[in-house]
Amino acid sequence: MSTPHNSAAPGDFAKTVLMPGDPLRAQFVALNFLKNPRLVTSVRNVYGYTGTYKDVPVSVMASGMGIPSIGIYSYELYSFYGVENIIRIGSAGSYSPDLNVLDVCAADSAFSDSSFAKIQGGVDDHILYPSPEINRVIQEKAKEMGIPCKTCRVHSSDVFYTDAKVETWQELRARTGSDCVEMESFALFHNANMLGKKAACLLTISDSFVTKQEISAEARQTSMTDMMKLALETAIAL
Repeated sequence: MSTPHNSAAPGDFAKTVLMPGDPLRAQFVALNFLKNPRLVTSVRNVYGYTGTYKDVPVSVMASGMGIPSIGIYSYELYSFYGVENIIRIGSAGSYSPDLNVLDVCAADSAFSDSSFAKIQGGVDDHILYPSPEINRVIQEKAKEMGIPCKTCRVHSSDVFYTDAKVETWQELRARTGSDCVEMESFALFHNANMLGKKAACLLTISDSFVTKQEISAEARQTSMTDMMKLALETAIAL
């Protein structure tokens, strides 16, 4: 069945979906890494593709930006398309001197002030967790591939622009215990936990609040190949 946000037919998605935020990043992964990629949905230009990687079916679909957006797309993939695993592949801003630009890291938890989990499923927790099974495979594959993959707590923020008069990034880091900031993982983890599915989050550090270093928006689409390859190797091992 299709949904208001997804025109794919039943069976169009593989059991494991890689989920970047940017539709162009989804397109980049599909066209550069998947064999015979097929566009299965493009509603609102949120591209979803299915192909094979090393002869194993894999899908990649954009989530859009923010908790509400990934909340919709991941819920529909899990509930209506038979998807079992979603691995977010995204970018994050570092709060920590131990996470540098272009470092790859796997989220071991996500903190958020968002009301998403409470309103959607009655969950009051501000810290949610990914699938330990997927994270274990991520670390195994990272070691095999020689890709350093750090673990981190991510701060899933509802807002991109914050007023330092309200709370500085240093205060946010101290309060949340987070190593970096992005805007999606909390909702993904909640949906997976609620629906009995699995989720994980791989991130490439795109900018640092500590050093002020950053990479361009264009480079974010194409320079995260270590993370993409690690996600693909993980996907076909699940």
